[in-house]
Amino acid sequence: MKVLITGAKGQLGRGLIACAPEGCDLHPVDIEDCDLTDAGAIGALLSEVSPDLVINAAAYTAVDKAESDEETALAINSGAVAALVKAHDGKLVHVSTDFVFDGAASRAYRPEDPRNPISAYGRTKAEGEKHLRDGDILVRTAWVYTAGGANFVRTMLRLMAEKPALNVVADQIGAPTWAPGLAATIWGLVDKGASGTFHHSDAGVASWYDFAVAIQEEALALGLLDKAIPVTPIPTSAYPTPARRPAFSLLDSSKTRELLQDGYTHWRENLRTMLKEEAALG
Repeated sequence: MKVLITGAKGQLGRGLIACAPEGCDLHPVDIEDCDLTDAGAIGALLSEVSPDLVINAAAYTAVDKAESDEETALAINSGAVAALVKAHDGKLVHVSTDFVFDGAASRAYRPEDPRNPISAYGRTKAEGEKHLRDGDILVRTAWVYTAGGANFVRTMLRLMAEKPALNVVADQIGAPTWAPGLAATIWGLVDKGASGTFHHSDAGVASWYDFAVAIQEEALALGLLDKAIPVTPIPTSAYPTPARRPAFSLLDSSKTRELLQDGYTHWRENLRTMLKEEAALG
């Protein structure tokens, strides 16, 4: 099976390459290989590679910057999806986000729940979802991180080493997602011949504050940090940002787990695994 992976140098892209099934003929591409704001370039790439499967792991993910650059975000998060669908007759796997929801729910969001984004980033990702066909796969995820990537975990490690104390938002609720686990889920859905909408994040519930506290505890145990610093929970209102974030964006992954029969892994277990890998990177 010939597989084109966009966003191949990103956190998820690297995970998809690392755990690809045997026999896959991978064609990883990134920004230097194809301008995803250019529908013609996307069409030319698909014509050249002629893949059996496309996994679109590329996205404009600068949430705050999208508030003032929504046109570019829309071109990548929606226009590129439309171009991929137009140029590719086979299955497309597209990765989306919890930001397509408004965060007003009192239970985990299910795949069939209506979209109601409250930010430019969320709007552009919601528009991208609308281009998918019945036979395609949509996978929504949240709070993605991996060893060696640009993410919340590594930012916290740096700040905890540099600062005497930290304030972290405690009233945005969701669950972290370890990128290799997300990648394994995507390949599992492909193997099952799945189609439709699925959710994937690690098991459990956390605020960004909970996540930060766990990062410090686990990093201290592994020797990634020399000392503990105070971490104080604060409300979102005390840390204003250009883009609004969903206050509650937990994703219900039960449909995914039932199909794949692979069980649940708690986010703290995956965090520990990631930090061990981070320690090994030096």
